[in-house]
This record gives sequence, C-alpha cells and structure tokens, in this order.
Amino acid sequence: MPIVVMKFGGTSVGSVERIEAVADRVVRAREAGDDVIVVVSAMGESTDELLAMATRITEVPDPRELDMLLTAGERIAMSLLGIAINARGCRAASYTGSQAGIITDTQHGKAKIVEIRPKRVIEALQAGNVVVLAGFQGLSNQYEITTLGRGGSDLTAVAMAGAVGAGICEIYTDVAGVFTADPRIVPDARPVKVVSYEEMLELAAAGAKVLQSRSVEMARRHGVRIHVRSSFGDDPGTWVQEVDEDMMEGVLISGAALDTDETKVTIDAVPDKPGVAASIFKAIAAEGVNVDMIVQNVGHDGTTDLSFTAPREDVPRLRDVLGPLVRDIGAERFTLDEGIAKLSLVGAGMKSHPGVAADMFDVLAGEGVNIEMISTSPIRISCVIREGDAERALRAVHARFELSEERA
Repeated sequence: MPIVVMKFGGTSVGSVERIEAVADRVVRAREAGDDVIVVVSAMGESTDELLAMATRITEVPDPRELDMLLTAGERIAMSLLGIAINARGCRAASYTGSQAGIITDTQHGKAKIVEIRPKRVIEALQAGNVVVLAGFQGLSNQYEITTLGRGGSDLTAVAMAGAVGAGICEIYTDVAGVFTADPRIVPDARPVKVVSYEEMLELAAAGAKVLQSRSVEMARRHGVRIHVRSSFGDDPGTWVQEVDEDMMEGVLISGAALDTDETKVTIDAVPDKPGVAASIFKAIAAEGVNVDMIVQNVGHDGTTDLSFTAPREDVPRLRDVLGPLVRDIGAERFTLDEGIAKLSLVGAGMKSHPGVAADMFDVLAGEGVNIEMISTSPIRISCVIREGDAERALRAVHARFELSEERA
C-alpha cells in the first residue's frame, strides 16, 4: 500500500480535543487504504515552557540535559495520539526518534540527521499499525538523545518520508498553506498554490515559519513533495516541489517574509589583517551559532568594524564566546543590538527582472525606513531594519509588488 506521512504541529495537538480531531483525520486516511506514519510536535507551547523552566535555573543550560528535557514534550504528544487512535479501533504504535532509527551527529540542540534505519517503522506498518513518531529528536552515534532544532518535527517527517519511499509529506499546521506574507500582519496576503524548493528555502531562511529550512533542503535532496495544509479545514494548501521555469513565467515575487528573531552583532576596531575574520567565525561556529548576514566596513588606520546577524536565542552563547575573543584578536569591543528585524523579498523571477532591489529600497525610503544591512541571492533580497518599522515596512513592500493580486 502507498505510505502517507502526516506531520502535525504543536497548535494542532495543543489539547486533548485537538488530539482527538487529529486521530479522526488519521483514521480516515488509514481507512482510505494508505499506510500512515504520523509525526507530532509537542503540545501547544510546552517546549517553550520547558525551556523557560531550564533558563530560570541557568541562562545557558547544559546541552545534553536540555535535550533530555525538551524531548519529553513530543513523547507526551505521541503517546496521547496513539491512545486516541487505538481508542477508535485502529491499531497504532508510537515510537521515539531513537526507536524509529533516526541517527544524528553529536551536536546537542541542533543535531543533523546522518542516517535513518526505518526497519522497526516498516515492520510496524506491515503489521497493520498506524505508526506515530515523536518529532524533533533522534539518537546520536554516541548513543545520546539529541534534538533537531526549532521546527525539527518538519525535518523528522520529511526525512522519514524519504527513508520509507513515501514521496509526499503532508505538513498540517495552523495556517492554510504558504502565503505571500504573514496573514496576521498583512491581512490581504494571498495563499500560494505551488512554490519551488529554492523559493521555499529562501522564505524559510528569511523568517517564514511555515516550514523549517532544513526540512525543505531534505525534501529537495530526496525528491519528497511537501503539501502544507491546515489542521482545521480542507483548504487545498500549498505544494512545495520542483517547478518548471515555464510554470513560473511572469511571476516576479513569490512572497515577502519578516524575521524578528535575529540580533545584530558589531565588533568595533577589528585588526584589518588576514586571518582575523576566519578566527572570529570559527569560534562562533564552534559554539553551534549560525551566522546570517555579514558586513565589513572599509578599513581605516589598520582596523575595521565587522557586523553580522545571528539568532536571538543564541545571544547567551554569543556573549560567552565574544568576550574573550575580542580580547584575543585585539578588537575594541562588541555590541549586541536586539532591536532589529530582517525584511526579505523572494522570487525566482528576480533573476531576469532588473530593478527589484531599487523598487524595494524606494518603497522603504518612502516609508522613512532606514536600511542598516543588505544581503542578496539570485532569488532573494534582504534588508535589516529597525524592529519598530518592521510590520509597516512589510505591508508597504507587499502592496508595492502587488502580492495580494491573483496570478494570471
């Protein structure tokens, strides 16, 4: 029988009533004749609540113990869903990431999947069970429990779909698909029917929280089509897949995204000589911190200023590493600016349409919004602006590029 992988986010399983609604949907899929694998996130805000308890004890919890703590949320959700499915007369068996054969590297908090051994999952399907998996977690090759980072349940679902040859992974969430912007900020944002892997990767990296960027990369690598749908209705949703250039002809911009979860780091008076930048970013990478945009000013008197952005959740680690690093390299000081936001436009049509950047900068100027940093790729333009200007800027850019208009 064909295998369907269904992933439900925290909002979708946020209460017993919602878990029962998910169980009804899963049972219908099973009765339609498909083998079903379900991946669940932790209920509601339980991961944030667990993290908050840990950080009340210490600002930087021990990474191993934190992973042990945070994986509890998904184990609770998977067990409750398994109970609900069984109560409906449909056989179900739940498994943790380690039981499901998800093998990762040793990086606690942001582990990467290195292998999936789905033997136990396949045997459970062959025995007639719906398989329920705890998302967001795995087992390292050193036999330690690990987590896959924010949104890691998406990665669990897509990786398992690829491992068992499912071909399609359905991601159920609290929105009805991918929109041209966050509809909570831009009320007239339009749902997108189809988006390419490349565009979705850029949107996810730019702050669109519908999918984890690593899950999109995994889907592209293994040819898994992703169907993003609402848990609370039967809207058609959005397909994330390979897209022919002809299908996208005439589509300039696919969407705009806003990320308010980043921090700008500036290191003043960095010695302007070979090897210094390498030593800075090697030290940051060793702490497991991902750097996004980087700007280095023109050097004067043998020094330069270096700025970059990084996730706000990594600020405690950045403080720990940058203090001694600044002294070691002979820089003057470092500062952290958490009052920023990153505004991005994404669209494959940018590659063949000059002037997109100029139009974006023009509309921001018209709104009196100052641009602090700029980063581009062939299909993306990102600007760092003040967080207080962010929502107004997003609405203005969305309107300027007429993203609420239906495609022809």
